Amino acid sequence: PFLCQRIFEELRMQTYTRYEKARIVGARALQISMGAPILIATSSIDPLEIAMEEFDREVIPITVKRR
Repeated sequence: PFLCQRIFEELRMQTYTRYEKARIVGARALQISMGAPILIATSSIDPLEIAMEEFDREVIPITVKRR
């Protein structure tokens, strides 16, 4: 039972709720707009679009700490 619960928790940590995604992408877009380096090669100049693309490619160095 414990192993199954641990595996379930590991799988759950790989997915984010829509609120977590909004918070991560918003925070990253703010960082980009303030001059943070962009972590991917893109032709977009909009910080929000860049942050969303970084999120989709899973390169944003932000983690979520759940309670």
